[in-house]
Amino acid sequence: MDLRPKESSALFFLLVIFTLGKFSEAQSLCSANLASVIQENNAIKDIVTIITPSTAGVTATITSQVPEGLFSLDGFNLIAETVLDFETFETPHEVNVECTKDGSTSTRLTLRIIVEDVNDNPPAFAESQYSLSVDELTKVDTSVGLITATDPDKGDTLYYRLESPEDEFGLLTSFNPNIVVKKILDYDKVKKVTMTLYVQDTQIGSSAGVSHTASTTIEVNILDIDNRPPWFQPCTEVEFATSKACMNSGYEGTVNLNEQETGPLSLKPGPVTAIDGDKGRNEAISYTFLEKIDDPIFQINIDTGSITMLKPVGEAGPIVLTVMAFQRENPDQFATTTVILKVVISSNHPPKFVNPSYEGFISEDAGVDSLVLESKTSNRPLRVQATDEDFSNGYNPDIKFEVVGGTDFSITPEGFILMAKTVSPGTVNLQMRVFDTNNDESSTASLMVEVTPGGQQGTVVGGGYSAGEMAAVGASLAVVLVLCLVGIGVMAHRIKGHNADWKKLSEASIFRSSLGGGSGGPKEGMQYSNEGFQNDGDSGSVNSKLAAHLESKLESGLIRETPQENMTRSAVPVPHTSRTSARTSASTSAPPDTSSLADSETVDGEKEVKPILTKERRNEEGYKAVWFKTDIDPNTKEDVVIIPDTGEADGDQEEDDDSEDEDNLRTDMDSEDDEI
Repeated sequence: MDLRPKESSALFFLLVIFTLGKFSEAQSLCSANLASVIQENNAIKDIVTIITPSTAGVTATITSQVPEGLFSLDGFNLIAETVLDFETFETPHEVNVECTKDGSTSTRLTLRIIVEDVNDNPPAFAESQYSLSVDELTKVDTSVGLITATDPDKGDTLYYRLESPEDEFGLLTSFNPNIVVKKILDYDKVKKVTMTLYVQDTQIGSSAGVSHTASTTIEVNILDIDNRPPWFQPCTEVEFATSKACMNSGYEGTVNLNEQETGPLSLKPGPVTAIDGDKGRNEAISYTFLEKIDDPIFQINIDTGSITMLKPVGEAGPIVLTVMAFQRENPDQFATTTVILKVVISSNHPPKFVNPSYEGFISEDAGVDSLVLESKTSNRPLRVQATDEDFSNGYNPDIKFEVVGGTDFSITPEGFILMAKTVSPGTVNLQMRVFDTNNDESSTASLMVEVTPGGQQGTVVGGGYSAGEMAAVGASLAVVLVLCLVGIGVMAHRIKGHNADWKKLSEASIFRSSLGGGSGGPKEGMQYSNEGFQNDGDSGSVNSKLAAHLESKLESGLIRETPQENMTRSAVPVPHTSRTSARTSASTSAPPDTSSLADSETVDGEKEVKPILTKERRNEEGYKAVWFKTDIDPNTKEDVVIIPDTGEADGDQEEDDDSEDEDNLRTDMDSEDDEI
């Protein structure tokens, strides 16, 4: 067996023991912690580490250190000669120490001093203010920029917090300061957002004892993008969601027939003008007509929009022009409007006010729409008037009035001044304008309205009347109304009487029909005459008594009846209130046809016809006695005449006729008695 490997191993083991013995002997003079830690910001003379000698008589010295002068030995204590800063000396410090003793081999120690970092520095931003930009209408969560801070304390983690006025922007996370959009921004509403970004070296909301913070200012400029077309002026802005438009009602003007104007046309509400809808960009605008005409009458300036005439207008009627405004650099952004030109016949004179100035008065408590008065003591409303010398009588039917630059008062088309709203006491100076609606020629006049304190002037109501006058008018109208009611009552009473007269006429017509043989008219050879009925409203009247006396004689045979007289004994119902008189004469050679009387017993719902010449007096309603004055020759061909009552004006005549009839009747009766 080969023993050489074992011998070699033994020899190597002995060599190691010898070497360790020597090393142990060399190290035995002193020992120390070869790696020591000290916190930064220490105090001077603080002990960093302690060297321990292994026997007495040992001394220790610093042979070298990097950098020099940081440490020293106080005996066997290694002390700091300066305040150590981790940020200054990031690498460990090396201090070489040698321990010596007489008769012994010196011992060398290499000490490594590590400065421990503590949280003693705040974080910091590179700039005190930052400026960022973002386009308007940028989508939410779009990144705007990243701004970070640094902390000399290498081991610290930084946390951020952003303060935005209206939460327009935010951070991606608290430890990632990436600034993002949180609201859609409109340049017309927000042009710049100023924010503050905070940073700290402890977690937000942490209760750590030591925390350092820093902040910086961030300004975000909102950029106006090219998203709107030109806007014709003036216009009314209309907003919906994040979009906005501006509505323009167009332009109007007038041109004279067969006349060419020089210079730009005067238009309302002003010259054709457009601006860029993106006010922050203010792109240059150009103008053109959309109509393409071979022989145009008008032209438009491409830069200013002014419209001029190339030749006169030869036809009447309105002319409509379509104008397009577009961005010079981006024609895709454009808008259109209309210009309406009214062709009129030129006028030599404008309408003018009759007076160059007017003065009016009104009480402050008169109320809205009350009329301005001519004076404080009168209720006569103030009226302004204008004339036009182009008309022979000065009257132009096409003029209108308006108040220029004021809203307290207005003018009616007739020229009356109305208070448009409540006005405080004092003097209001206004300017009025009268213009011809056909050609817009006009003139002006001044108007001064003195508004008096309440109670010093009659309140104008409706048409310029005070409350007292209106009360007086109301009382007068009440009296008139009462008189009208009385008149209506009287008329109703009279109408009732006339209705009775017409009833009597109807009954007389029935009587005439019966005597004439029914509906066939009067019998041939017979004539009748009735000049009027007698009024027997009074049952004791002379006429009634005479009629009763005559009837009694006829029945007793004292009076011989002729066929004609027999016919007269037919009774006819007549209204009791009738004041119509009748005179009737009849003669015939044959007795009457009584069948017609039977047929006429009922007419229009009236009572049946009954004989009136009876022995007793009938006071029942609807009965009337009829008699004849004298016998009449049938050859005279007289007709029955009905004379209706015409009112009180004929009363005297009727009374005379009645008295005459009574006298004649008495004479006839007396003559008959003599014959008997």
